[in-house]
Amino acid sequence: MEQIQFPKDFLWGSATASFQIEGAGEPAQRGESIWDRYCRTPGNILDGSDGKTACDHFHRFEEDVRLMEQLGLHSYRLSVSWPRILPEGMGRVHQDGLNFYKRLLECLRTHRIQPLVTLYHWDLPQRLQERGGWQNRETVDAFVAYAEILFRELRPWVNNWVTFNEPYCTAFLGHWVGRHAPGIRDYAAAVQVSHHLLLAHGKTVRLLRQTTPNAKIGIVLNMNSYYPHQNTEEDRRAAEWNYQAWNSWFADPIFKGGYPQEVLALYEAEGLAPRREPGDMALIHQPIDFLGLNHYFSETVSANPDVWPTRSETHPLGDTRTAMGWGVYPQGIHDLLARLDRDYQHPPIFITENGAAYPDHPAEDGLVRDPERQDYLARYLYQVHRAIREGVDVRGYYLWSLMDNFEWAFGYTKRFGIVYVDYATQARTVKQSGHWYANVIQNNGFVYDGAGQPAEASKANPS
Repeated sequence: MEQIQFPKDFLWGSATASFQIEGAGEPAQRGESIWDRYCRTPGNILDGSDGKTACDHFHRFEEDVRLMEQLGLHSYRLSVSWPRILPEGMGRVHQDGLNFYKRLLECLRTHRIQPLVTLYHWDLPQRLQERGGWQNRETVDAFVAYAEILFRELRPWVNNWVTFNEPYCTAFLGHWVGRHAPGIRDYAAAVQVSHHLLLAHGKTVRLLRQTTPNAKIGIVLNMNSYYPHQNTEEDRRAAEWNYQAWNSWFADPIFKGGYPQEVLALYEAEGLAPRREPGDMALIHQPIDFLGLNHYFSETVSANPDVWPTRSETHPLGDTRTAMGWGVYPQGIHDLLARLDRDYQHPPIFITENGAAYPDHPAEDGLVRDPERQDYLARYLYQVHRAIREGVDVRGYYLWSLMDNFEWAFGYTKRFGIVYVDYATQARTVKQSGHWYANVIQNNGFVYDGAGQPAEASKANPS
């Protein structure tokens, strides 16, 4: 048995996203987003569903905040729906939408829960998409204007901001793989979108420094650890190339002021390099207050010259699989944290998403038992704590997700929550893992048996 004790001021939270939980998706309540349009295309969503109702958080936020308080959350990471604030993406402000977030934030303050507000979690207003979306450089300035409204209007409640959630997904899943909105399949477009997202991030950071200098701001990047599939020079090079292409491509411009040279050289040779204007990289290279890290799984990589453009294939890594088919390999989060600490000179890091989907259902007694998720969380938290012991500056952990929700292209078929949602009745039930996480927060740690199964968190000594 090993007692895991986190630093005294460690921040414990959970996370959600606007389109995934809010509902209230009628035209009178918010403008159309690219995800509304994407959901209406047959075959895009596994169960044919959409986000119009989701978890009805728009109407039930007070109940949900009480659940957060019951769980003992210190902080709640939420996102704002851009089309709920600006139905056309720019111009007219929808005051009812703005008032919703003010009421939610006031409720959080009443219950002593600190908000971490994400400006963009994938729901671009459809009207901006019709003008080119993130491929159009004008969208960068539209985003900055949207951010300025939120900085001004929500300043009394919000001190901690995130510019973008997972720009990799917006760029490459949305514009190359086509599995996310807007469903485009064009690699060059994806690379250009990645540059515009980073540029919008940098301009928004600069704006906050000018308007609210005491506020904190960062970005959330989703990153995996990559390992060679076989112990060969070819596979080692392929693993490193994947790390550079999917992780460093987004982090290096922010922390170092330039794209990773090997990846950029390939893009230039293939005619895929993003169009840049003088001063762009300096704008992106703004100092940030923290890096938000989303991590779910790791992969091995094998070289394959026939696969374009990566010249490699990836394979799930781990002893078990979640309902998403993702391998469970907790060491990956430790190794990733150690590398980020080394590559970027010890940045403050928050784990802004980590969690697992499993096929949860209430038993006859009404309880939702999910030991696999509890095991997953304990094993990954153990590795986070290991990185902290080794000197990595990890300051908090946001579990994904507070509640079951609309899981993008999978619809309502995957459950990530520590709170079970009955979508027919909207009833909420805290799962076994939720009660376990509440004990972890209360004790600022837990007892771990070293074999993959967490002991009772209540046995840990309070900090």
